[in-house]
Amino acid sequence: MIRASCHCGAFVLEIDAAPVEITDCNCSICRRYGVLWAYYRPRQVRFARAGETDLYLWDDRAIRFHRCRACGCVTHWSAVDGSVDRMGVNARLMNPDIVRGARLRRLDGAVTGRYLDE
Repeated sequence: MIRASCHCGAFVLEIDAAPVEITDCNCSICRRYGVLWAYYRPRQVRFARAGETDLYLWDDRAIRFHRCRACGCVTHWSAVDGSVDRMGVNARLMNPDIVRGARLRRLDGAVTGRYLDE
């Protein structure tokens, strides 16, 4: 069981499997947030402690960025369209030993939308 929590512990996610790969995206928002994304299907992620979050939608308003209302840590993103079977969990909220075992991929979200390591 992998746990990811915000700084204050008000928001805790549980995931059955450690991420195999994580993404460092350079788009305007991910770069500023400083996040590393681990992608999962929503059904793979449980909200063990669902503290209140603030939401932020930008650009085409297709995804919601969630951050803990108490400490401000970005916790995850979720799709506005419920049929999208993908979400991003901020891997920086996981134990560093777990993240260290994952392959780091660099996504050029700012320009091409392509992974730079392909």
